[in-house]
Amino acid sequence: MPTTRNNAPRPRTTPATGNVFADLGFPAIQAASLQLRARLMAELIRVVRSRKLTQVSAAKLFDVSQPRVSDLMRAKVDKFSSDALVEMLARAGVAVQVTVRRGRRVA
Repeated sequence: MPTTRNNAPRPRTTPATGNVFADLGFPAIQAASLQLRARLMAELIRVVRSRKLTQVSAAKLFDVSQPRVSDLMRAKVDKFSSDALVEMLARAGVAVQVTVRRGRRVA
């Protein structure tokens, strides 16, 4: 293992793939789904913050409950489907555009 100037072992690094979920070891298909949902959630959080919405007003705008907005603001990606997130963005007047490109073969 390479060392630093003070002879301490240098930690090993692994190149990033561009998908943090894949880097964490999730299977490729699950990592892609999680990344999509995380990006949609990030946009919803940006809407809430840029419009200075309270959780109650955001819940009315998105037509969900306030606890659901709390889960959103805490980035609980496992609690939301892509469909639900797209619907919330549409209710906020945000158009969602999907670009599909070929990647490496998974199976």
